[in-house]
Amino acid sequence: MAEALPVGRFPAFLSSRKTLFAVLWISAFGSVFLWQRDIVGAGFSMFGKTWPGRSVPEGRAFEFNMTDFGGVGDGVTDNTAAFERAVLEISKLGKKGGARLNVPPGKWLTAPFNLTSHMTLFLAEDAEILGIQDEARWPLMPPLPSYGYGREHRGPRYGSLIHGQNLTDVVITGNNGSINGQGQSWWKKYRQKLLNHTRGPLVQIMWSNDIVIANITLRDSPFWTFHPYDCRNVTVRNVTILAPVFEAPNTDGIDPDSCEDMVIEDCYISVGDDAIAIKSGWDQYGIAYGRPSRNILIRNLVVRSMVSAGISIGSEMSGGVSNVTVENVLVWSSRRAVRIKTAAGRGGYVRDISYRNLTFNDARVGIVVKTDYNEHPDLDYDKNALPILENISFSGVHGERVRVPVRIHGSEDIPVRNVTFRDMNVGIAYNKKHVFQCAFVQGRVIGTIFPAPCENLDIYDENERLVKLSTAQNVTDIDYGI
Repeated sequence: MAEALPVGRFPAFLSSRKTLFAVLWISAFGSVFLWQRDIVGAGFSMFGKTWPGRSVPEGRAFEFNMTDFGGVGDGVTDNTAAFERAVLEISKLGKKGGARLNVPPGKWLTAPFNLTSHMTLFLAEDAEILGIQDEARWPLMPPLPSYGYGREHRGPRYGSLIHGQNLTDVVITGNNGSINGQGQSWWKKYRQKLLNHTRGPLVQIMWSNDIVIANITLRDSPFWTFHPYDCRNVTVRNVTILAPVFEAPNTDGIDPDSCEDMVIEDCYISVGDDAIAIKSGWDQYGIAYGRPSRNILIRNLVVRSMVSAGISIGSEMSGGVSNVTVENVLVWSSRRAVRIKTAAGRGGYVRDISYRNLTFNDARVGIVVKTDYNEHPDLDYDKNALPILENISFSGVHGERVRVPVRIHGSEDIPVRNVTFRDMNVGIAYNKKHVFQCAFVQGRVIGTIFPAPCENLDIYDENERLVKLSTAQNVTDIDYGI
């Protein structure tokens, strides 16, 4: 089930998720992003490179219905063979433009199945694909090459409910139909340590390009929800992603992993871990794989994470993360709003990251950079593989009821360089000192911001003229007790 909203937090007329989403969206942004949005399919320019966010194709040369292949949407019948027959038929039509598979209203129970190139999976309104809960029906796959032995256990990992490898031109869309991983049994067995393999995502697309996920709901994944791995030209638009905010471990919403040229926009995400986490491999395995995540645009989102963060980079970022823009995002009722997390042993870099027009509403910590996230695949990682964190900017950051608006925790070995703050006004939850916390940080503040910045940062006026040069970049003022 979707998470329940806190009693008394919102008036009765905001009790439905759709109404809440609309009100938060309008009140947070108004018309701010209307002039910023590009025409769909026209592309956008980021760091000197222009590339398009892909629109949903108009149609396919051929069209099929699940019932054509013996499918029954009664929530009881196993439709695995029907999906497999449909995909096989579509795979024969790639040179003719591919085909669309319609999933009509109903509950379509299935074990994991693979997609094919030049395919559109279309879920009608009130159509729901349900994942079979018996893990024996979920195939085992080799560990991801950039993660070594596996994320949770050594050896093989479970595949995803909907999977694809080496594909091109794949669309998963509909009239807000749903894909439901029925993850409750997985979460329970994980907590009880009854699983012998890493859990599988809900949707995982690997080594593929020209992927669109749009106009659907993804919910209750056993593990990460949508995991594009080493993909190019991926668009996620108008997608709702849900899992309980507690007791649904590692149900990240969207995890771009060694991906390039990706757009995530107009989405609502409320899950049991990071709403979005940009990754690129883990320690020595990610360094060896060497595929960065770059050229990623995240915009016009409402997100919630009471366990982790709204928008994260890392901690598995050993292949590097660069050229990321996060704009027009509301983070509400969350433990952390935006976070960069890494550690010695990761190597790689996080650079050229731009955050614009962020709103934090009721967050424990607003902006977090953490350089001692010491979780490693094994003991063979190189402790001298130090990540580089540089060129990170925050502009137009506002909010209320935030306990610690900023906590940038660099270290002598992993300093944070060239951080910029501009146009920031965040209302704090408690009248305490040291709510703008820094350690081993170099950067600047342009104009007046609230709360007052840490002494590590240079001060410039609104016209970007130097007012005060910091001599305390290595000062530590981190207090996790707040």
